[in-house]
Amino acid sequence: MFDISVFDGLSEEEKYKNMITMLEGLIGDEKDIITNLSNASAIINALVYKINWVGFYIMKNGELVLGPFQGLPACNRIKLGNGVCGTAVKNRKVMRVENVHSFEGHISCDAASNSELVIPIIKNNKVYGVLDLDSPYVGRFSQLEEDYLVKSVEILNRYIDWEEISY
Repeated sequence: MFDISVFDGLSEEEKYKNMITMLEGLIGDEKDIITNLSNASAIINALVYKINWVGFYIMKNGELVLGPFQGLPACNRIKLGNGVCGTAVKNRKVMRVENVHSFEGHISCDAASNSELVIPIIKNNKVYGVLDLDSPYVGRFSQLEEDYLVKSVEILNRYIDWEEISY
């Protein structure tokens, strides 16, 4: 059973350190990719405050396809180079956008989103998808979130064979 109240009173960094530990504990012995991505999005959603969407887009046939997530329904497919997610994949770099309304070509899946953080999933020099977070607050994401979410993707890369889900 998961009890979010055990994190009351912890600093944001302490919460994120626990998030990393919990993520590794949950996926370390599990081989099912959908299960692992579902639990990863749920853990992040529970411990990263002031977000309205978190989830994964997986590379399939040269485009990003919606994977497990927490939040309102989202865009099914994103072409490479389009929006923040497609740009992160095309450029192979983390995208932290303070105000998505200032990002040319932003794709609005949830009208409440105002800032976005996208971590590309790269393993063995191949892009397999992205971890995407949206927030209704402008400027919501800091270097702290970026650092710990990059660590989250590194843990996923340690345990997930992306070839099984991405093609």
